[in-house]
Amino acid sequence: MKNTLRSLVLASAVLATAALTAKAATVITTLNVPFAFTVGKHTCPAGHYMVQRTLNGDAVTLIGSNQSFTWVVFPGEAAPNDNRVVLKFDTTESGHALNAVQYGSLTTAQLDKKLVNQESRSTEIVQGN
Repeated sequence: MKNTLRSLVLASAVLATAALTAKAATVITTLNVPFAFTVGKHTCPAGHYMVQRTLNGDAVTLIGSNQSFTWVVFPGEAAPNDNRVVLKFDTTESGHALNAVQYGSLTTAQLDKKLVNQESRSTEIVQGN
Protein backbone atom coordinates (compact mmCIF):
# COMPACT_ATOMS: atom_id res chain seq x y z
CA MET A 1 0.00 0.00 0.00
CA LYS A 2 2.84 2.37 0.87
CA ASN A 3 4.55 1.62 -2.44
CA THR A 4 1.36 2.34 -4.40
CA LEU A 5 0.84 5.65 -2.60
CA ARG A 6 4.49 6.59 -3.09
CA SER A 7 4.26 5.71 -6.79
CA LEU A 8 1.16 7.88 -7.21
CA VAL A 9 2.84 10.84 -5.51
CA LEU A 10 6.00 10.45 -7.60
CA ALA A 11 4.02 10.08 -10.83
CA SER A 12 2.07 13.24 -10.02
CA ALA A 13 5.28 15.14 -9.33
CA VAL A 14 6.84 13.96 -12.61
CA LEU A 15 3.73 14.97 -14.59
CA ALA A 16 3.64 18.40 -12.95
CA THR A 17 7.32 18.96 -13.69
CA ALA A 18 6.84 17.88 -17.31
CA ALA A 19 3.91 20.28 -17.71
CA LEU A 20 5.94 23.18 -16.30
CA THR A 21 8.91 22.31 -18.50
CA ALA A 22 6.70 22.25 -21.62
CA LYS A 23 5.30 25.68 -20.79
CA ALA A 24 8.78 27.05 -20.18
CA ALA A 25 9.88 25.73 -23.58
CA THR A 26 7.26 27.83 -25.36
CA VAL A 27 8.99 30.57 -27.32
CA ILE A 28 7.60 34.09 -27.15
CA THR A 29 8.73 36.67 -29.69
CA THR A 30 8.35 40.38 -28.91
CA LEU A 31 7.76 42.83 -31.75
CA ASN A 32 7.52 46.62 -31.65
CA VAL A 33 4.66 47.98 -33.74
CA PRO A 34 5.25 51.73 -34.27
CA PHE A 35 1.65 52.55 -35.18
CA ALA A 36 -1.89 51.89 -33.96
CA PHE A 37 -3.79 49.22 -35.88
CA THR A 38 -7.07 47.37 -35.97
CA VAL A 39 -7.84 43.71 -35.54
CA GLY A 40 -11.40 43.29 -36.73
CA LYS A 41 -13.41 45.78 -34.68
CA HIS A 42 -10.70 46.20 -32.02
CA THR A 43 -8.21 49.08 -32.03
CA CYS A 44 -4.74 48.30 -30.72
CA PRO A 45 -2.29 51.03 -29.74
CA ALA A 46 1.30 51.27 -30.97
CA GLY A 47 3.73 49.42 -28.73
CA HIS A 48 5.26 46.06 -27.92
CA TYR A 49 3.35 42.90 -28.77
CA MET A 50 4.23 39.29 -28.08
CA VAL A 51 3.55 36.43 -30.47
CA GLN A 52 3.39 32.94 -29.02
CA ARG A 53 2.66 29.63 -30.70
CA THR A 54 0.41 27.29 -28.73
CA LEU A 55 1.96 24.13 -27.28
CA ASN A 56 0.23 21.86 -29.79
CA GLY A 57 1.40 24.16 -32.61
CA ASP A 58 -1.93 24.72 -34.33
CA ALA A 59 -2.49 28.35 -33.31
CA VAL A 60 -0.70 31.61 -32.52
CA THR A 61 -1.58 34.24 -29.94
CA LEU A 62 -0.90 37.96 -30.31
CA ILE A 63 -0.59 39.44 -26.82
CA GLY A 64 -0.85 43.19 -26.22
CA SER A 65 -0.92 45.22 -23.03
CA ASN A 66 -4.74 45.24 -22.87
CA GLN A 67 -5.94 42.33 -24.97
CA SER A 68 -4.93 39.20 -26.80
CA PHE A 69 -6.08 37.37 -29.91
CA THR A 70 -5.64 33.75 -30.94
CA TRP A 71 -5.87 32.35 -34.47
CA VAL A 72 -5.41 28.96 -36.11
CA VAL A 73 -2.32 28.70 -38.33
CA PHE A 74 -1.94 26.78 -41.58
CA PRO A 75 1.03 25.84 -43.73
CA GLY A 76 2.10 28.93 -45.64
CA GLU A 77 4.59 29.26 -48.45
CA ALA A 78 6.91 26.32 -48.74
CA ALA A 79 9.82 27.51 -46.62
CA PRO A 80 10.42 24.88 -43.94
CA ASN A 81 13.58 26.61 -42.66
CA ASP A 82 11.88 29.99 -42.20
CA ASN A 83 11.93 30.80 -38.47
CA ARG A 84 10.78 34.42 -38.70
CA VAL A 85 7.80 35.84 -36.87
CA VAL A 86 6.03 38.40 -39.05
CA LEU A 87 3.05 40.67 -38.49
CA LYS A 88 1.58 41.68 -41.86
CA PHE A 89 -0.48 44.84 -41.99
CA ASP A 90 -2.55 46.50 -44.68
CA THR A 91 -2.22 50.27 -44.85
CA THR A 92 -5.62 51.74 -45.67
CA GLU A 93 -7.18 55.19 -45.76
CA SER A 94 -8.10 54.91 -42.09
CA GLY A 95 -4.75 53.54 -40.81
CA HIS A 96 -3.34 50.03 -40.45
CA ALA A 97 -5.17 46.72 -40.20
CA LEU A 98 -3.57 43.43 -39.19
CA ASN A 99 -3.80 41.16 -42.23
CA ALA A 100 -1.94 38.02 -41.11
CA VAL A 101 0.51 36.57 -38.60
CA GLN A 102 3.32 34.38 -39.89
CA TYR A 103 5.10 32.06 -37.47
CA GLY A 104 7.92 30.30 -39.26
CA SER A 105 6.44 28.47 -42.23
CA LEU A 106 2.92 28.71 -40.78
CA THR A 107 0.48 31.58 -41.28
CA THR A 108 -3.02 32.64 -40.35
CA ALA A 109 -5.73 33.15 -42.92
CA GLN A 110 -6.45 36.75 -43.92
CA LEU A 111 -7.68 38.33 -40.70
CA ASP A 112 -9.52 41.41 -41.94
CA LYS A 113 -12.09 40.12 -44.42
CA LYS A 114 -13.49 43.58 -45.27
CA LEU A 115 -10.16 44.50 -46.93
CA VAL A 116 -10.37 41.70 -49.50
CA ASN A 117 -11.61 43.94 -52.32
CA GLN A 118 -10.03 47.24 -51.24
CA GLU A 119 -6.73 48.51 -52.55
CA SER A 120 -4.21 48.58 -49.77
CA ARG A 121 -0.49 48.75 -49.26
CA SER A 122 1.23 45.98 -47.30
CA THR A 123 3.59 46.60 -44.37
CA GLU A 124 5.52 43.90 -42.52
CA ILE A 125 7.00 43.96 -39.03
CA VAL A 126 9.58 41.15 -38.82
CA GLN A 127 11.33 39.75 -35.77
CA GLY A 128 13.69 36.84 -35.45
CA ASN A 129 15.33 34.30 -37.70
